[in-house]
Amino acid sequence: MTLSTRRSARRAARREARRALPLLRRLLPTWRMCLGAVLGALLIAVGAFAVLYVIVPLPDPNAQAVAQSNVYLYADGVTEIARTGTVNRTDVGIERIPVSTRQAVVSAEDRTFYQNRGIDLKGMVRAGWNTLTGQGMQGGSTITQQYVKNYYLTQSRTIERKGRELLIALKVDQQRDKNEILAGYLNTSYFGRGAYGIQSAARAYYGVDVSELTLPQSAYLAALLQAPSAYDVKTATPANRERALARWQYTLDGMVQLGFISATERADAAFPDPIDPQPATGLAGQAGYLVGVADDYLVTNRILDSATLKAGGWRITTTFDQDKQDAFARAVHEELTGELDPAARPATDTDVRVAGASVEPATGRVVAVYGGPDYAKQPYNDALRQDNQIGSTFKPIDLAAGISSHRGSSSDGLPISTETRYDGTSERPVTDGPTPYAPPNEDDIDYGSITLRQAMVKSVNSVYAQEGVDAGLAHVRETAVRLGIPADVPGMDPANTSMTLGTATPSALDLAGVYAALANHGEAHRPWSVAGLERVNPGPGQLDVPDLPDRPATTALDRGTADAVTDVLRDVVGPHGTGAAALDLGRPAAGKTGTTDANLSAWFAGYTPELATTVGLFRENPKTHAKEPLAGTAGYARINGGAFPTRIWTSYMGDVLDGTVVRSFDLQPTEATKWPGTTGPSTTPSTTAPASASPSATLAPSPPTGGPGGTAGTGGTGGAPVPAAPAPTATRRPTATTGPGSTAPDPVITIVTPEPPTPVPPTRPEPTQTQQPSPTARPTGTRPTTEPGTTSPTRTPEPTRSPAPPPTGAVKPPSTSRPPATADPAGPPPA
Repeated sequence: MTLSTRRSARRAARREARRALPLLRRLLPTWRMCLGAVLGALLIAVGAFAVLYVIVPLPDPNAQAVAQSNVYLYADGVTEIARTGTVNRTDVGIERIPVSTRQAVVSAEDRTFYQNRGIDLKGMVRAGWNTLTGQGMQGGSTITQQYVKNYYLTQSRTIERKGRELLIALKVDQQRDKNEILAGYLNTSYFGRGAYGIQSAARAYYGVDVSELTLPQSAYLAALLQAPSAYDVKTATPANRERALARWQYTLDGMVQLGFISATERADAAFPDPIDPQPATGLAGQAGYLVGVADDYLVTNRILDSATLKAGGWRITTTFDQDKQDAFARAVHEELTGELDPAARPATDTDVRVAGASVEPATGRVVAVYGGPDYAKQPYNDALRQDNQIGSTFKPIDLAAGISSHRGSSSDGLPISTETRYDGTSERPVTDGPTPYAPPNEDDIDYGSITLRQAMVKSVNSVYAQEGVDAGLAHVRETAVRLGIPADVPGMDPANTSMTLGTATPSALDLAGVYAALANHGEAHRPWSVAGLERVNPGPGQLDVPDLPDRPATTALDRGTADAVTDVLRDVVGPHGTGAAALDLGRPAAGKTGTTDANLSAWFAGYTPELATTVGLFRENPKTHAKEPLAGTAGYARINGGAFPTRIWTSYMGDVLDGTVVRSFDLQPTEATKWPGTTGPSTTPSTTAPASASPSATLAPSPPTGGPGGTAGTGGTGGAPVPAAPAPTATRRPTATTGPGSTAPDPVITIVTPEPPTPVPPTRPEPTQTQQPSPTARPTGTRPTTEPGTTSPTRTPEPTRSPAPPPTGAVKPPSTSRPPATADPAGPPPA
């Protein structure tokens, strides 16, 4: 039998065997058919790739690399804020770039650069797998691919662009030397601070020529390539600073792994702190801060990436109202700057800074921000920074969480309401908290039994520390995030009891969004600052204009809860509240003061039905950026939220609302605002002082503070009516200085109280200085004032309002045996 005959016989046998199989099995392809199909597809793909490789030429350099300006406009779409975006780039040859700089970039961005052929299939597969398995979005692009994208193509994320990138990268790798590719990449990459290219980056971050870069400096610039703006340690959030340092260490470790440096050189490397950012030209005054807020919105919402935005060519219409912006700057100057005298008081009146933001509650539109006095002199946008604790401005969140939790209070087991009573004894240890905590009230006042409404008016720390725990710290955190505090800001850990008193560090803009949600009956808008985006000089081959995101409201709180909180906050802006200075606005308003530990910051956050505005005050060392106490500023021993922040807020809001219709709050508070024994929600409690109060509780002229002694824990009895009860007397210390060379006696006032004040225990345990303050092991020292650890002021500012009746309870008599109150050393003041 011939070979041909045998083959025919085998084929016939296979056909007969296949015919004998079931129908379903016969329909399935054989392994020979599958193998043939795969091989055929591979041949077609290889052929197609070869054809494309031949016919796709190297394009001209991308027109996006040509310098253009960004144009920023006010909300009217006509008035120009600033022009920015001219590309800051100076190309240098590879010979001028230190070897250590080249090696650092290879270590950070593409460790197979000298071995691969322009693309790294293994790296692409690995990056895709890591992304799919939840290890974060990772890129598999080589340095050659990134250079091709920067120089020849665009930043658009399409399959077509990625395919062209692969083909061109292969061609470039074949036609260019590795050093030429690396130089091109280093000259076209964006490093942040408006710097394109390694030479501009060396100048922007270290003030040196690229040839003078050291090994640690080179590693940091290489680390910046992954996230240029976010990893600038001079302006980064605490979380991003940690990521930047980790990326710097990753780069150095890679240099050791690749044999570029020794382990000894790696161990000797110290992080090279860059210089402060230098202001861009044309951004003087308030313009630079507005541009920064708009840019931050575009980048954080992934509308444009940093490199595309900085390359220029965009017309950006913002939401900022020029009149309101000018009014904010004017209010700061008139109410604060005019009272500072750096020449006479250089230790206290220098480096005083203000952060502010103003948001429309109904839309979330940012109408004004205050980031500093002049961007040309201070290129830090204080309106966006997230490193100042907000103190007692967090208490409305505690209250909202308590009402919405439907949990019982530790005092009576009933659902928490605005009229739930708590023990207001100063330094009363919090029960059932995750960590020991016994915060003092301002001036160490004991309030006895007091409602949550009254405790908000007087900013009683011991009450809200306990109420937040009763509400559930995890629920408090969830409520804060829903209202608009970013989930990743420091101080939002429910494992720490002190979170209830404002350890969180949202920006002034974040906080304005929170209070705007309260003003909008619990409907929250994330603050937005860009209303329109278009190309300046549209042309062929340029980037498509991305759509701006939708801005729907989300329900952060049900209306009843939000309105109940507003109902309480209206009392804070009353004759007896810590925000009494805001009464000068002359229209319905609600708000909350805040003062933090050691007087490191002071806040007022408030709103009318039309507008929510926050104002923060702090001092900062311009060289080390360490926070410094506000005590002594403008000659006053203590600066609270009811002082300059409330005055600035009132001046600004009065200016921008002047001539507009006076609107009242349309409140539908939850049943939680009912008084015991009533059948319906309360109206705003009377803010008129009781008949037994001293006549001095009437309105008085307004110098700096918002109530006697300032913010948290002082300011009168609050506006809520109280049931008739025996009227004990509460005696304050006989005098308090109000200015240089003058004193004014505090009156002895009879107060109507529902029940006798809680007696002061004869002794208290001593707290230890731990992460969370403990009610044990208290150090000895002088009597506390507003914040733990401070001494009694020798001079306090004149109150904006004359003293209102003191709260239920009395100031404890001075005692050298009563040490400063317990507080979280790393946390906020209990103010």
